Amino acid sequence: VQLQASGGGLVQAGGSLRLSCAASIRIFNNYIMAWFRQAPGKEREFVARIIWSVGRADYAGSVKDRFAISRDNAKNMVYLEMNSLKPEDTAAYYCAAKGMNSGSYTYESSYPYWGQGTQVTVSS
Repeated sequence: VQLQASGGGLVQAGGSLRLSCAASIRIFNNYIMAWFRQAPGKEREFVARIIWSVGRADYAGSVKDRFAISRDNAKNMVYLEMNSLKPEDTAAYYCAAKGMNSGSYTYESSYPYWGQGTQVTVSS
């Protein structure tokens, strides 16, 4: 599976951005798609995930109620709608994919497939 993330940019605090992640092949129902982020000098952290088959989403506490993950089955796309952005949301954002039963969905090491990062910068 090859993943291509896009949609990052520079935005003022309180603004919005939508990230997209395109998969090179059809995503199977037993996959989980996720977004992680990594700020300078910090470890990569879980942001959100969606279970492809049923669309169930889970979020990190720091983004819950502000971010929304979604998918388009027909287009093999995953999106991350980010609202009410804060300067602390500044990071490189990565999309990732894994099978349903291959480890905890919040652990970076559980995901064998990664896209390149797309930079999100939120100015104060």
